[in-house]
Amino acid sequence: MNTQDIINLESRYIVQTYKRAPFVIEYGEGIWLYDADGNRYLDLVGGIAVNALGYGDLELLEAIDEQACKLLHVSNLYHTGPHVELAQLLCENSFADRVFFCNSGAEANEGAMKFARKWARENYGEGKTGFVAFTGAFHGRTFGTLAVTPRESYQAPFRPLLPGVQIAEFNNLESAVQAITGETCAVLVEPIQGEGGINPATQEFLSGLRQLCDAHRALLIFDEVQCGLGRTGYLWAHEFYGVRPDIMTLAKPLGGGLPIGAILVTEAVASVMKPGDHGSTFAANPLICRVAQIVVNRVRQPEFLAAVRDKGSYLMARLADLGSPRIKEIRGRGLIIGLELDTLANPIVQKGYAEGLILVNAGDYVLRLVPPLIIEKQHIDLLVEKLGRLLTDT
Repeated sequence: MNTQDIINLESRYIVQTYKRAPFVIEYGEGIWLYDADGNRYLDLVGGIAVNALGYGDLELLEAIDEQACKLLHVSNLYHTGPHVELAQLLCENSFADRVFFCNSGAEANEGAMKFARKWARENYGEGKTGFVAFTGAFHGRTFGTLAVTPRESYQAPFRPLLPGVQIAEFNNLESAVQAITGETCAVLVEPIQGEGGINPATQEFLSGLRQLCDAHRALLIFDEVQCGLGRTGYLWAHEFYGVRPDIMTLAKPLGGGLPIGAILVTEAVASVMKPGDHGSTFAANPLICRVAQIVVNRVRQPEFLAAVRDKGSYLMARLADLGSPRIKEIRGRGLIIGLELDTLANPIVQKGYAEGLILVNAGDYVLRLVPPLIIEKQHIDLLVEKLGRLLTDT
Protein backbone atom coordinates (compact mmCIF):
# COMPACT_ATOMS: atom_id res chain seq x y z
CA MET A 1 0.00 0.00 0.00
CA ASN A 2 1.13 3.53 -0.70
CA THR A 3 0.79 6.52 1.63
CA GLN A 4 -2.65 7.55 0.40
CA ASP A 5 -3.97 3.99 0.62
CA ILE A 6 -2.99 3.81 4.29
CA ILE A 7 -4.46 7.23 5.08
CA ASN A 8 -7.73 6.29 3.33
CA LEU A 9 -7.98 3.03 5.27
CA GLU A 10 -7.28 4.87 8.53
CA SER A 11 -10.19 7.22 7.86
CA ARG A 12 -12.41 4.22 7.11
CA TYR A 13 -11.56 1.84 9.96
CA ILE A 14 -10.03 3.79 12.87
CA VAL A 15 -12.11 5.68 15.45
CA GLN A 16 -11.39 9.32 14.63
CA THR A 17 -10.03 10.63 17.93
CA TYR A 18 -6.75 11.92 16.46
CA LYS A 19 -5.81 14.33 13.69
CA ARG A 20 -2.74 12.57 12.35
CA ALA A 21 0.08 14.05 10.29
CA PRO A 22 -0.33 13.74 6.49
CA PHE A 23 2.32 11.05 5.98
CA VAL A 24 3.07 7.47 7.03
CA ILE A 25 6.09 6.85 9.25
CA GLU A 26 7.91 3.70 8.17
CA TYR A 27 11.05 3.44 10.32
CA GLY A 28 13.45 5.35 12.55
CA GLU A 29 17.17 5.53 13.17
CA GLY A 30 18.65 7.34 16.14
CA ILE A 31 17.06 10.80 16.22
CA TRP A 32 15.55 10.51 12.72
CA LEU A 33 12.21 9.28 11.37
CA TYR A 34 11.55 8.28 7.75
CA ASP A 35 8.21 8.18 5.98
CA ALA A 36 6.94 5.78 3.33
CA ASP A 37 7.91 8.24 0.58
CA GLY A 38 11.53 8.44 1.69
CA ASN A 39 11.37 11.80 3.47
CA ARG A 40 13.51 12.27 6.58
CA TYR A 41 12.42 14.16 9.72
CA LEU A 42 14.34 15.35 12.76
CA ASP A 43 12.22 14.09 15.66
CA LEU A 44 11.59 16.61 18.45
CA VAL A 45 8.60 14.69 19.85
CA GLY A 46 10.08 11.27 20.66
CA GLY A 47 6.70 9.55 20.59
CA ILE A 48 5.51 12.23 23.08
CA ALA A 49 8.53 11.98 25.41
CA VAL A 50 8.59 8.17 25.16
CA ASN A 51 11.57 7.22 23.00
CA ALA A 52 14.31 8.38 25.37
CA LEU A 53 16.95 6.25 23.61
CA GLY A 54 15.74 7.10 20.11
CA TYR A 55 15.10 4.56 17.39
CA GLY A 56 16.89 1.31 16.61
CA ASP A 57 18.93 1.15 19.81
CA LEU A 58 20.91 -2.08 19.52
CA GLU A 59 20.91 -2.94 23.22
CA LEU A 60 17.12 -2.61 23.38
CA LEU A 61 16.63 -4.66 20.22
CA GLU A 62 18.92 -7.42 21.45
CA ALA A 63 17.05 -7.57 24.76
CA ILE A 64 13.70 -7.76 22.96
CA ASP A 65 14.92 -10.60 20.78
CA GLU A 66 16.45 -12.53 23.67
CA GLN A 67 13.45 -12.17 26.00
CA ALA A 68 10.89 -12.80 23.23
CA CYS A 69 12.48 -16.18 22.61
CA LYS A 70 12.10 -17.05 26.29
CA LEU A 71 8.78 -15.64 27.49
CA LEU A 72 6.34 -12.97 26.37
CA HIS A 73 3.48 -13.19 28.84
CA VAL A 74 2.21 -15.26 31.76
CA SER A 75 0.13 -12.69 33.74
CA ASN A 76 0.54 -11.48 37.31
CA LEU A 77 -0.49 -14.87 38.69
CA TYR A 78 3.12 -16.05 38.40
CA HIS A 79 6.60 -14.86 39.34
CA THR A 80 9.06 -13.78 36.65
CA GLY A 81 12.61 -12.53 37.01
CA PRO A 82 12.30 -9.35 34.87
CA HIS A 83 9.30 -8.21 36.91
CA VAL A 84 11.00 -8.29 40.29
CA GLU A 85 14.38 -7.13 38.92
CA LEU A 86 12.80 -3.98 37.49
CA ALA A 87 10.97 -3.31 40.75
CA GLN A 88 14.22 -3.66 42.71
CA LEU A 89 16.02 -1.33 40.29
CA LEU A 90 13.36 1.37 40.60
CA CYS A 91 13.15 1.17 44.38
CA GLU A 92 16.91 1.23 44.87
CA ASN A 93 17.14 4.36 42.72
CA SER A 94 14.23 6.32 44.18
CA PHE A 95 12.39 7.17 47.41
CA ALA A 96 10.09 4.17 46.97
CA ASP A 97 9.84 0.91 48.89
CA ARG A 98 7.52 -0.93 46.50
CA VAL A 99 6.15 -0.76 42.94
CA PHE A 100 2.93 -1.68 41.19
CA PHE A 101 3.21 -2.09 37.42
CA CYS A 102 0.51 -1.26 34.89
CA ASN A 103 0.34 -0.39 31.18
CA SER A 104 0.20 3.40 30.79
CA GLY A 105 0.44 6.77 32.48
CA ALA A 106 -3.31 7.13 32.84
CA GLU A 107 -3.49 3.69 34.49
CA ALA A 108 -0.65 4.65 36.82
CA ASN A 109 -2.45 7.81 37.93
CA GLU A 110 -5.79 6.01 38.22
CA GLY A 111 -4.12 3.37 40.38
CA ALA A 112 -2.40 6.00 42.49
CA MET A 113 -5.79 7.59 43.22
CA LYS A 114 -7.18 4.21 44.28
CA PHE A 115 -4.17 3.59 46.51
CA ALA A 116 -4.68 7.01 48.13
CA ARG A 117 -8.37 6.36 48.82
CA LYS A 118 -7.57 2.99 50.41
CA TRP A 119 -4.72 4.47 52.48
CA ALA A 120 -6.97 7.25 53.81
CA ARG A 121 -9.83 4.88 54.64
CA GLU A 122 -7.55 2.40 56.43
CA ASN A 123 -5.85 5.11 58.46
CA TYR A 124 -8.56 7.71 59.04
CA GLY A 125 -11.91 6.10 58.34
CA GLU A 126 -14.70 7.27 56.03
CA GLY A 127 -14.98 10.76 54.58
CA LYS A 128 -11.35 11.50 53.76
CA THR A 129 -11.79 10.96 50.02
CA GLY A 130 -11.05 14.27 48.29
CA PHE A 131 -8.39 15.01 45.68
CA VAL A 132 -6.69 18.29 44.87
CA ALA A 133 -5.19 18.94 41.43
CA PHE A 134 -4.16 22.11 39.61
CA THR A 135 -4.93 24.31 36.65
CA GLY A 136 -2.99 23.23 33.57
CA ALA A 137 -2.69 19.64 34.82
CA PHE A 138 -2.91 16.56 32.64
CA HIS A 139 -3.15 13.22 34.43
CA GLY A 140 -4.98 11.09 31.86
CA ARG A 141 -8.31 10.39 30.18
CA THR A 142 -9.77 7.56 32.26
CA PHE A 143 -12.78 8.57 34.34
CA GLY A 144 -10.81 9.12 37.52
CA THR A 145 -7.88 10.92 35.93
CA LEU A 146 -10.17 12.97 33.71
CA ALA A 147 -11.63 14.56 36.84
CA VAL A 148 -8.16 15.83 37.83
CA THR A 149 -7.39 17.04 34.29
CA PRO A 150 -9.18 20.40 34.26
CA ARG A 151 -9.65 21.02 30.56
CA GLU A 152 -13.19 21.81 29.46
CA SER A 153 -12.93 20.20 26.03
CA TYR A 154 -11.74 16.95 27.62
CA GLN A 155 -14.29 16.85 30.43
CA ALA A 156 -17.51 18.26 28.98
CA PRO A 157 -18.59 15.26 26.83
CA PHE A 158 -18.17 12.80 29.71
CA ARG A 159 -19.75 14.47 32.73
CA PRO A 160 -20.67 13.65 35.44
CA LEU A 161 -17.10 12.98 36.53
CA LEU A 162 -15.61 11.58 39.72
CA PRO A 163 -16.83 13.78 42.61
CA GLY A 164 -14.70 15.20 45.39
CA VAL A 165 -12.06 16.94 43.24
CA GLN A 166 -10.87 20.48 43.97
CA ILE A 167 -8.84 22.39 41.38
CA ALA A 168 -6.39 24.97 42.74
CA GLU A 169 -4.15 27.34 40.80
CA PHE A 170 -0.79 25.90 39.81
CA ASN A 171 2.19 27.63 41.46
CA ASN A 172 -0.17 29.54 43.77
CA LEU A 173 0.44 28.27 47.28
CA GLU A 174 -2.35 30.35 48.79
CA SER A 175 -4.81 28.71 46.40
CA ALA A 176 -3.54 25.31 47.54
CA VAL A 177 -3.98 26.34 51.17
CA GLN A 178 -7.65 27.02 50.48
CA ALA A 179 -8.20 23.74 48.58
CA ILE A 180 -6.37 21.22 50.80
CA THR A 181 -8.41 20.29 53.88
CA GLY A 182 -8.86 17.49 56.34
CA GLU A 183 -11.10 15.75 53.78
CA THR A 184 -8.27 15.60 51.22
CA CYS A 185 -6.76 12.15 50.77
CA ALA A 186 -4.20 13.14 48.11
CA VAL A 187 -2.74 16.01 46.11
CA LEU A 188 -1.67 15.30 42.51
CA VAL A 189 0.89 17.51 40.80
CA GLU A 190 3.39 17.40 37.94
CA PRO A 191 6.78 18.86 38.94
CA ILE A 192 6.87 20.16 35.37
CA GLN A 193 3.51 20.29 33.62
CA GLY A 194 3.64 18.73 30.16
CA GLU A 195 0.38 19.02 28.22
CA GLY A 196 -0.48 22.17 30.16
CA GLY A 197 2.33 24.13 28.50
CA ILE A 198 5.69 23.04 30.01
CA ASN A 199 5.26 24.87 33.30
CA PRO A 200 7.88 24.10 35.97
CA ALA A 201 6.71 24.19 39.57
CA THR A 202 8.43 26.71 41.79
CA GLN A 203 10.47 25.61 44.78
CA GLU A 204 8.11 27.42 47.14
CA PHE A 205 5.10 25.69 45.62
CA LEU A 206 6.34 22.09 45.79
CA SER A 207 7.86 22.55 49.25
CA GLY A 208 4.63 24.14 50.41
CA LEU A 209 2.55 21.28 49.06
CA ARG A 210 4.67 18.81 51.01
CA GLN A 211 4.07 20.80 54.20
CA LEU A 212 0.34 21.11 53.54
CA CYS A 213 0.00 17.38 52.89
CA ASP A 214 1.83 16.59 56.11
CA ALA A 215 -0.34 19.02 58.06
CA HIS A 216 -3.59 17.61 56.67
CA ARG A 217 -2.46 13.96 56.68
CA ALA A 218 -2.80 13.68 52.89
CA LEU A 219 -0.59 11.92 50.36
CA LEU A 220 1.54 13.88 47.89
CA ILE A 221 1.50 12.27 44.43
CA PHE A 222 4.06 13.36 41.84
CA ASP A 223 3.00 12.62 38.28
CA GLU A 224 6.32 12.14 36.47
CA VAL A 225 4.84 10.33 33.50
CA GLN A 226 6.23 12.93 31.08
CA CYS A 227 8.87 14.81 33.08
CA GLY A 228 10.48 11.85 34.88
CA LEU A 229 13.24 9.33 34.13
CA GLY A 230 16.00 11.64 32.94
CA ARG A 231 13.92 14.10 30.93
CA THR A 232 14.96 17.07 33.12
CA GLY A 233 18.60 16.00 33.46
CA TYR A 234 17.79 14.46 36.85
CA LEU A 235 16.66 10.86 37.20
CA TRP A 236 13.43 12.12 38.77
CA ALA A 237 12.16 15.64 38.16
CA HIS A 238 11.43 16.17 41.87
CA GLU A 239 15.10 15.65 42.77
CA PHE A 240 15.78 19.19 41.57
CA TYR A 241 13.51 20.47 44.35
CA GLY A 242 14.61 18.17 47.16
CA VAL A 243 10.96 17.32 47.90
CA ARG A 244 9.91 13.68 48.34
CA PRO A 245 6.48 12.35 47.38
CA ASP A 246 4.51 9.51 48.92
CA ILE A 247 3.61 8.18 45.48
CA MET A 248 5.19 8.75 42.07
CA THR A 249 3.74 7.67 38.75
CA LEU A 250 5.85 6.77 35.71
CA ALA A 251 5.19 5.61 32.19
CA LYS A 252 6.21 7.17 28.87
CA PRO A 253 10.00 6.55 28.60
CA LEU A 254 10.11 3.58 30.96
CA GLY A 255 9.49 0.91 28.32
CA GLY A 256 11.74 2.35 25.61
CA GLY A 257 8.73 2.54 23.28
CA LEU A 258 6.78 -0.41 24.69
CA PRO A 259 3.72 0.20 26.92
CA ILE A 260 4.32 0.18 30.66
CA GLY A 261 3.36 2.29 33.66
CA ALA A 262 4.47 2.16 37.27
CA ILE A 263 3.21 3.36 40.65
CA LEU A 264 6.08 3.84 43.11
CA VAL A 265 5.02 4.02 46.75
CA THR A 266 6.32 4.14 50.29
CA GLU A 267 5.81 1.15 52.57
CA ALA A 268 3.12 3.09 54.43
CA VAL A 269 1.03 3.25 51.27
CA ALA A 270 1.88 -0.25 50.05
CA SER A 271 0.91 -1.85 53.36
CA VAL A 272 -2.80 -1.02 52.95
CA MET A 273 -3.09 -2.79 49.59
CA LYS A 274 -4.08 -6.45 49.83
CA PRO A 275 -4.48 -9.28 47.28
CA GLY A 276 -7.47 -8.50 45.10
CA ASP A 277 -7.44 -4.72 45.72
CA HIS A 278 -6.00 -3.92 42.29
CA GLY A 279 -4.82 -5.83 39.25
CA SER A 280 -3.87 -5.82 35.57
CA THR A 281 -3.65 -8.75 33.18
CA PHE A 282 -0.87 -7.42 30.97
CA ALA A 283 1.10 -5.50 33.62
CA ALA A 284 4.65 -6.58 34.47
CA ASN A 285 4.99 -8.26 31.10
CA PRO A 286 8.44 -9.92 31.19
CA LEU A 287 9.45 -8.61 27.76
CA ILE A 288 8.70 -5.00 28.63
CA CYS A 289 10.18 -5.31 32.11
CA ARG A 290 13.44 -6.58 30.60
CA VAL A 291 13.56 -3.64 28.20
CA ALA A 292 12.70 -1.17 30.97
CA GLN A 293 15.70 -2.35 33.00
CA ILE A 294 17.96 -1.31 30.14
CA VAL A 295 16.30 2.09 29.85
CA VAL A 296 16.60 2.81 33.58
CA ASN A 297 20.20 1.59 33.78
CA ARG A 298 21.25 3.71 30.80
CA VAL A 299 19.43 6.86 31.84
CA ARG A 300 20.45 6.75 35.52
CA GLN A 301 24.16 7.00 34.75
CA PRO A 302 25.60 10.33 35.99
CA GLU A 303 27.28 11.05 32.67
CA PHE A 304 24.03 10.49 30.76
CA LEU A 305 22.10 12.84 33.05
CA ALA A 306 24.88 15.45 32.88
CA ALA A 307 24.71 15.30 29.09
CA VAL A 308 20.94 15.90 29.17
CA ARG A 309 21.44 18.95 31.37
CA ASP A 310 24.19 20.25 29.10
CA LYS A 311 22.21 19.74 25.90
CA GLY A 312 19.13 21.26 27.50
CA SER A 313 21.07 24.39 28.48
CA TYR A 314 22.52 24.58 24.98
CA LEU A 315 19.07 24.29 23.40
CA MET A 316 17.63 26.99 25.68
CA ALA A 317 20.52 29.32 24.84
CA ARG A 318 20.25 28.72 21.09
CA LEU A 319 16.51 29.36 21.17
CA ALA A 320 17.07 32.58 23.10
CA ASP A 321 19.67 33.64 20.52
CA LEU A 322 16.99 33.49 17.83
CA GLY A 323 15.58 36.69 19.27
CA SER A 324 12.30 36.00 17.52
CA PRO A 325 9.49 38.43 18.36
CA ARG A 326 7.16 35.43 18.07
CA ILE A 327 8.67 33.85 21.21
CA LYS A 328 7.18 35.29 24.40
CA GLU A 329 8.87 32.90 26.84
CA ILE A 330 11.17 29.89 26.86
CA ARG A 331 10.70 27.57 29.84
CA GLY A 332 11.53 24.08 30.97
CA ARG A 333 14.44 22.06 32.29
CA GLY A 334 16.76 19.61 30.58
CA LEU A 335 15.11 18.33 27.40
CA ILE A 336 11.52 19.22 28.20
CA ILE A 337 11.20 22.75 26.82
CA GLY A 338 8.25 24.91 25.87
CA LEU A 339 8.21 27.98 23.65
CA GLU A 340 5.24 30.20 24.41
CA LEU A 341 4.37 32.03 21.20
CA ASP A 342 2.29 35.04 20.32
CA THR A 343 0.66 32.97 17.58
CA LEU A 344 -0.98 29.56 17.41
CA ALA A 345 1.52 26.71 17.62
CA ASN A 346 -0.29 24.16 15.44
CA PRO A 347 0.31 25.98 12.10
CA ILE A 348 4.04 25.90 12.90
CA VAL A 349 3.82 22.18 13.64
CA GLN A 350 2.15 21.65 10.25
CA LYS A 351 4.68 23.82 8.38
CA GLY A 352 7.50 22.01 10.13
CA TYR A 353 6.86 18.85 8.16
CA ALA A 354 8.01 20.53 4.96
CA GLU A 355 11.20 21.56 6.80
CA GLY A 356 11.78 17.97 7.92
CA LEU A 357 10.83 18.62 11.56
CA ILE A 358 8.53 16.57 13.78
CA LEU A 359 7.09 19.03 16.31
CA VAL A 360 4.15 19.05 18.72
CA ASN A 361 2.25 21.66 20.69
CA ALA A 362 1.32 21.77 24.39
CA GLY A 363 -1.83 23.85 24.38
CA ASP A 364 -2.76 26.41 21.76
CA TYR A 365 0.24 28.72 22.02
CA VAL A 366 3.11 26.57 23.26
CA LEU A 367 5.50 24.64 21.06
CA ARG A 368 6.83 21.63 22.99
CA LEU A 369 10.30 20.13 22.48
CA VAL A 370 10.74 16.65 24.00
CA PRO A 371 13.25 14.92 21.70
CA PRO A 372 14.94 11.60 22.36
CA LEU A 373 17.50 12.15 25.09
CA ILE A 374 20.26 11.01 22.72
CA ILE A 375 19.91 14.19 20.63
CA GLU A 376 23.27 15.87 19.95
CA LYS A 377 24.25 19.52 19.60
CA GLN A 378 24.49 19.31 15.82
CA HIS A 379 20.85 18.24 15.76
CA ILE A 380 19.97 21.16 18.01
CA ASP A 381 21.75 23.54 15.63
CA LEU A 382 19.75 22.14 12.73
CA LEU A 383 16.50 22.46 14.69
CA VAL A 384 17.18 26.09 15.59
CA GLU A 385 18.08 26.96 12.01
CA LYS A 386 14.86 25.46 10.65
CA LEU A 387 12.69 26.78 13.50
CA GLY A 388 14.05 30.24 12.92
CA ARG A 389 12.79 30.12 9.35
CA LEU A 390 9.40 28.84 10.44
CA LEU A 391 8.98 31.63 12.99
CA THR A 392 10.09 34.26 10.49
CA ASP A 393 7.62 33.02 7.88
CA THR A 394 4.69 32.85 10.32
